Amino acid sequence: MVCLACASAAGSDAQAQSIRIESGSYGANCGAREGNATRDLAAHCDALETCRYEIDPIAAAPRQGQCAADLVAEWSCGPGVFHRATVRAAQKHSGTLVLTCVPSTGAGK
Repeated sequence: MVCLACASAAGSDAQAQSIRIESGSYGANCGAREGNATRDLAAHCDALETCRYEIDPIAAAPRQGQCAADLVAEWSCGPGVFHRATVRAAQKHSGTLVLTCVPSTGAGK
């Protein structure tokens, strides 16, 4: 269960907001259409505070040649709070990508 390359464009509020999927893509780095996984990510994660998205290695398998297709998820947590997570070579991973709008507290925050 990993959330690799997670980044936030803005700070978080004290209360959790709901996830709103902005974009999801499998294999855009290999020439696949941007946003081709948006509908599936939204169906699983929209309106939740935290979402565990199961990575399907068969769905993420490269369609063209031997390109290592990435999974990229972009979501917002209210106005001005955007996040992006990337799983490099997603077809090699059968795990869970965790998206959340729950503010982090503790060390490093």
